[in-house]
Amino acid sequence: MFRPPKYRRVLLKLSGEILAGDQKFGIERDIIAKLAREIGEVCELGVQLGIVIGGGNIFRGVQLGQQGLDRASGDYMGMLGTAINALALQDILEQNKIYTRVMSAIEMREISEPYIRRRAIRHLEKGRVVIFACGTGNPYFTTDTAASLRAMEIGAEVLLKGTKVDAVYDSDPVKNSAARPYQTLSYMDVLQKGLKVMDAAAISLCMDNNLSIVVFNIGVESNLKRVVTGEPVGTLVQP
Repeated sequence: MFRPPKYRRVLLKLSGEILAGDQKFGIERDIIAKLAREIGEVCELGVQLGIVIGGGNIFRGVQLGQQGLDRASGDYMGMLGTAINALALQDILEQNKIYTRVMSAIEMREISEPYIRRRAIRHLEKGRVVIFACGTGNPYFTTDTAASLRAMEIGAEVLLKGTKVDAVYDSDPVKNSAARPYQTLSYMDVLQKGLKVMDAAAISLCMDNNLSIVVFNIGVESNLKRVVTGEPVGTLVQP
């Protein structure tokens, strides 16, 4: 039996790669359907949920920059990838009777609402899941930074980083079988040890505003619900 929720409003950051499943590219419907069930469990608790989604399963602007093409153009292309993912997630959520709004940092009025902070908060108060697309709307900023920024703007009580691993490790657990997971970390630990939790700008923004981060495996059934109800799942990054 689950406990009542620990948090009233949360921001969930999902990487685009999660939507691709075992594929290296594109969207796997079964993965999104599973995510929809996890999100539905949290919504049933009365938790207000915002989601920032990446676009790495579609396109990465950094890769284009490394090929000698314009980095800013590549980042804008990556933002469009996040919009594709946001629409796919919205479609499956609404098939499961979970009402959503997609809000984009780049105006695309035919398919999404423009991002307006007060409107986003109002949607959350009405019990709608708000999916934030197109990052911050600016090149050179990652969706990790966008997640930190949106979490501050909507007054989220915690930033949840849903990944494919169960915690933050002191080294790559795929390459090192002796890698040790952390239960808790400070922001400075993350920055000084160069741990791959989120990029430095995102961590610094959370540190400046005392916003805790929980890194956990979103692929484990009911893990999202466990985190929201305060169970010790994954790694907690805090002051």
